[in-house]
Amino acid sequence: MTDRVKVYFDGGCRPNPGKMEYAYVIAGVAHAELDAGIGSSMDSEWLALIAALKGAQALGLNDFVLLGDSVAVIDMANGRTKCRGDSVPHLAAFRALFADGAMPNLRYIKRTQNLAGIALERARAR
Repeated sequence: MTDRVKVYFDGGCRPNPGKMEYAYVIAGVAHAELDAGIGSSMDSEWLALIAALKGAQALGLNDFVLLGDSVAVIDMANGRTKCRGDSVPHLAAFRALFADGAMPNLRYIKRTQNLAGIALERARAR
């Protein structure tokens, strides 16, 4: 029996709205995008989630959990809250990635537990 792979994601924006960045971490390997365009912090969180899911899919992972610290994005993606405004196209892009399969497991974690946030800070410092 194998352990479920943890896939962390986090987005950021400086200022808000402004230059977006995001990171995700899969099995201890960090991936960061420091120039993801112009948008809001909510946009950057969605981009991080979508990139993390694409990364997990590219590795052929079947048993994984997406972990992030954006309650709003996680609740919209899980269908717990209504998706409105600029988040609608992001939700559609997220859902299109698993249109033929099951919704991936997606959970909230505290900011201090989010390895992607730490990876994003380290990438900025380089």
